[in-house]
Amino acid sequence: MTPVAALIDPITPFSVPFMGRPLLLLLALASAAGTVGVLVNLRRLEFSTDGLTHAVFPGLVIGAALGGAAGLMPGAIGAAVVAAVVLALISRRGQPRDTAVAIVLTSFFSLGVVLVSASGGRTGNLSDFFFGRLLTITWADLGVSLALIGVAVLLVALTARPQLYAAFDPAGARRAGLPVLALEVVGTVAVALVVVAASASVGTLLALAVVIVPTAAARALTRSLAAAAVVAIGFGAVTGWLGLWAVVQLAVLGVDAAPGATVALTMIAGYLVALAIGGARGASSRRAAPAASTAGAAS
Repeated sequence: MTPVAALIDPITPFSVPFMGRPLLLLLALASAAGTVGVLVNLRRLEFSTDGLTHAVFPGLVIGAALGGAAGLMPGAIGAAVVAAVVLALISRRGQPRDTAVAIVLTSFFSLGVVLVSASGGRTGNLSDFFFGRLLTITWADLGVSLALIGVAVLLVALTARPQLYAAFDPAGARRAGLPVLALEVVGTVAVALVVVAASASVGTLLALAVVIVPTAAARALTRSLAAAAVVAIGFGAVTGWLGLWAVVQLAVLGVDAAPGATVALTMIAGYLVALAIGGARGASSRRAAPAASTAGAAS
């Protein structure tokens, strides 16, 4: 293989385990983007998702204090699920969703800060969960993350029809006797599980990208929900792979780029391309509509 071919080789870098594992995780997160991400988009839960990425902080602190590095994931899962339930209950009490998110975010994050200050340095290094450890995840980490993603996708799949009904017409769903609060809890817990799974790859601070950006790109390209789910999965898979591939190429050039942030930036770049394509298609359709009307009138 020539040096140039080796540089642009899209397959070989992923044959080694430390590259194959993160690729598998990003592909699984792409499936979550096409299911859980679509639910987030339909129910306008983007701010809620951002709040959940910060609400896991006290769980990380408690997990690190009790179990070291092995306690981070269980602590994050526990905090995320509790935050999801509290968020749904506060929203149910008549508080605006944004207000509920702000309350949960500040409460949980403040609790985390207090726990850190009271732990006397026993919390260890939490930076892995904040900034990600994409290239150093183990098979055990991957197994836990895949299980979380599987549960989240299953929760959304099993409640898909009533979730869609509640998203488009909450009042009508209540009148129809649907358990709107339970559906909201289920949806928010699914989002929380994906956020925790994404924390193992891109970190909590960038988890929002892998959950929301693929769906946003898909919605810019198509108006069909079924098509949006398929496009979001494809978009997440391709941009995740391209992001990892870019990390390898930058390393060959001597640039030590943060893997999680590189993947997130690749997704954002893909979203901007999708937005431009969607805008161009929309402009073309608007120009074609008057022309068709004129032709119809002339005939």
